[in-house]
Amino acid sequence: MSVRAVAAVDLGATSGRVMIGRIGEGRLELELVSRFPNGPVEREDGLHWDFDALYAHVVDGLAEAVRREPTIESIGIDSWAVDYGLLADGVLLAEPFHYRDSRTAQGVAEVHAIVPFSELYARNGLQFLPFNTLYQYRVDERMTAADTVLLVPDLVAFLLTGASVAERTNASTTGLLSIDDGDWDTDLATRIGIPPRLLPPLVDPGAVIGSLRPELAELVGKALPVIAVGSHDTASAVVAVPMTSPSAAYISCGTWGLVGLELAEPVLTDAAREANFTHELGVDGRYRFLHNVTGLWLLSESVRAWEAQDGARIDLTELLAEAAAVSDDVPLFDANDPSLSAPGDMPSRIATLVEASGASAPTERAVFTRSIVESIAAAFAETVRAASDLSGREVDVIHLVGGGSLNALLCQAIADRSALPVLAGPVEATALGNVLVQARALGAAVTDLEGLRELVAATHPVRRFEPRG
Repeated sequence: MSVRAVAAVDLGATSGRVMIGRIGEGRLELELVSRFPNGPVEREDGLHWDFDALYAHVVDGLAEAVRREPTIESIGIDSWAVDYGLLADGVLLAEPFHYRDSRTAQGVAEVHAIVPFSELYARNGLQFLPFNTLYQYRVDERMTAADTVLLVPDLVAFLLTGASVAERTNASTTGLLSIDDGDWDTDLATRIGIPPRLLPPLVDPGAVIGSLRPELAELVGKALPVIAVGSHDTASAVVAVPMTSPSAAYISCGTWGLVGLELAEPVLTDAAREANFTHELGVDGRYRFLHNVTGLWLLSESVRAWEAQDGARIDLTELLAEAAAVSDDVPLFDANDPSLSAPGDMPSRIATLVEASGASAPTERAVFTRSIVESIAAAFAETVRAASDLSGREVDVIHLVGGGSLNALLCQAIADRSALPVLAGPVEATALGNVLVQARALGAAVTDLEGLRELVAATHPVRRFEPRG
């Protein structure tokens, strides 16, 4: 079996990357082509994404990928969920808002005044998050001027190809996709003031969205198709979880921790709604029954604050080693407390939470870091237990993929607090899942999800962390 190559565009909330994926018999490899920063930018009207810069990085990365590997056959795009761009006559009306912008609070109040959350959950199966797309749509004054709304990966695909579509896994995070049939809930959209005409046609992972516009094909160096993947980055990441057991739980850990199970049927119970568990669609019609837990955002924002205070870079590896050496108990705090959601002085806000619980906030950074890691681990372990209880599926192992799999202190803490083994890796699960769906669409990989995961397991060894007494 010859080696085939594709390009994976993987856009995260703090950084983006373009990678070359190579796949063949017993072979699944990634080559990093470019990595670039991403994050919120403050504008006069609130927090936005610097989308022009992001898109320019994507195009430059694709051109470099084709230069390095001329046999590339297609492009796949994934990104974070919920955020979007509004188009009129094919022109982006403004920079997409950032999901952490404070305007969403008004959208929550207005939507829930029309449709109670209990009804929303029955219709879309989504957990409550104040930045879910339908709340953002409700308060976006530019909606009336638009003729199309596209989530971030669909927006990038449109700019590359001229085709306006909505990939279904990411569309499921908007709150406007019916849990019953996986199509747009146009009745719900109309009730909350979202014109259904704005919602583009839905496509599934593996569909060809379109080919590069001629001017972009010339710039990139090759006329390539853009193939829909699990364009919600977690959907792609779960494709590449090398699940060793049907009773496995997964954690896709980066800025956020997406913690849950892969199910064939939804769990639309009152208990699931009250526990705020979501049903995002996965590749091949699976349900990602999960809960969003604040992840490494707490650590990265704390380090950023300390670096600003010191005027110097902090060696995170060294800081985590010092935290691992802390032998005394550390205070825990609620990693999901709403006060921790916005950018800013994270250490001060965490200290406030710790002190409000009656404990003393750590003064040494190593102890403070250990407190952050243990609090994230405690939230992850509690969420795994809840997923098991709500679904009736007994969990026997936790797979942790993404950047958090490199954090040995976090992995061990999760194992200890869940009393379950943790299998860490692969780090680049999202890009691997992106590559695998493209390869399958091209006829370069097996067709079943389990076979794709077997290839991941065979080519990307994991690190095992056993729970300690």
